[in-house]
Amino acid sequence: MNPLLAKLQPYPFERLRQLFADVRPNPEFAPISLGIGEPKHATPAFIKDALTSSLGALAAYPATAGTPALRESFTGWLQRRYGLALDPATQVLPINGSREALFALCQTVVDASRVPTPAVLSPNPFYQIYEGAALLTGAEPWYVPSVPERNFAVDWDSVPAEVWARAQLVFVCSPGNPTGAVMPLPEWKKLFELSDRHGFVIASDECYSEIYFRDEPPLAGLEAASALGRHDFRNLIALTSLSKRSNVPGLRSGFVAGDAAIIKAFLLYRTYHGSAMSGSVAAASIAAWNDETHVVDNRAMYRTKFAAVTPLLEAVLDVRLPDAAFYLWAGVPAAWQGDDAAFARALYAQYNVTVLPGSYLAREVNGVNPGRGRIRMALVADTAECTEAAQRIVRFIQDQRLST
Repeated sequence: MNPLLAKLQPYPFERLRQLFADVRPNPEFAPISLGIGEPKHATPAFIKDALTSSLGALAAYPATAGTPALRESFTGWLQRRYGLALDPATQVLPINGSREALFALCQTVVDASRVPTPAVLSPNPFYQIYEGAALLTGAEPWYVPSVPERNFAVDWDSVPAEVWARAQLVFVCSPGNPTGAVMPLPEWKKLFELSDRHGFVIASDECYSEIYFRDEPPLAGLEAASALGRHDFRNLIALTSLSKRSNVPGLRSGFVAGDAAIIKAFLLYRTYHGSAMSGSVAAASIAAWNDETHVVDNRAMYRTKFAAVTPLLEAVLDVRLPDAAFYLWAGVPAAWQGDDAAFARALYAQYNVTVLPGSYLAREVNGVNPGRGRIRMALVADTAECTEAAQRIVRFIQDQRLST
C-alpha cells in the first residue's frame, strides 16, 4: 500500500462521530444538525428537468475537456459575474465538484522529487482536502495561521523565507471555510508578488462566492489578478462549483479557470485520471450557469436566515455576521476554557443540536490550534430549523451559567 496513506488524519466528521459515539441525546428534542456544510435548500426544478431530459447522453463517453457549449457556459458566467473574458478553449475545464479538483490539481502541480521537500501552504483553519492532497504528493503541508483581530485574515507575513522558497502550491479559500472571511485586493497583491518571486501556483477555492451578506459581492482571484494587470492569470487557478450556488451538491459539478499553461497540464492529468463529466450532468450544469434568478433567490434565503439567527447567538457567543459563506464561526463561552469538543458534546447530549468543534478544522502549530475554543455552525437548513437550533444553544448556555 502507498505508505503516504498512513499520514492522513481522520476526517472532521469521523472525529465528530467518535465524539458522539456513546452519547444518547435528550429525546425531548428532535435532532438538528449544523455540523455539515451540505446545502438543504430545494434544487431548482429547471436544473432537474435539464438533467432528466438529457439522459440519452449516458450512452456515450464524455470528453474530459467537456463540450464547447459547457465551456462557454463557464466563460459566459465569468463575463457576467466578474467582467472577465476568458478563452473557453484554453482557460477553463469542467470538474466533478471542487473537492476532487483541489486534490487532483495538487497532484498535477507538485514535483515531489525536488530537494528540499516541497511545501504546500494553506490557511489554518482549513478545508482538510488541502492537507490530504499535499500529503499524498509527498509534499509537506504548511499551515498559515489566521488572525481573529483582523477578521481572520491569513497571516502570510508569518511564513518563514525558507518555506516560501520551497513552496510549490498555495491554497486559498475566499470566502473562507470556516471563517467566512474574504480576501481584499491588497492581500491578493501580496500573494501575487510572492508567487512571482518564488514561482508557486495559487489555487483559489471559491465555492462560496455566491452566498454573501454585504452589498458588494466578494472579490475573486481572477478578478483581483485582472485589476492588477495580470491578464494572463499566470500561476493562478480558480475553482468553483454549483453545489452551494445552485443547491446541487449531488450533481458534483464545477469548473476551473485561469492560467492556460496549467489548464493544459491539468487536462492531460485528468485524461488519465478518468474524471470526465457525464453529458447529463453537463446539460444540467449549462442550465444552472446560464441562470442567475435562482442564485439571487438562494442568497436572499441565506440573508433572511442569518438575520434571524445571528442576533440570538451574539447574545451568548463570540460571533458576528461573516462577510460571506453559510457558516458562523463562534467562540465558546469562557466557562468552557476553550474546550470546543466538550461544548459540542454537551450541547448534543442536552439539546440534540450538532455543531462542529473548531479544533477539528485546524492543526496545532507551535502549541496553538487556531480552531480551539470555536465551533462552526452551518446554517444550511431552513430558517425555522436554524432559528430553533439557535434558541436551543441560547438555552444551553444560559443553563450552564445558572449551574455555575
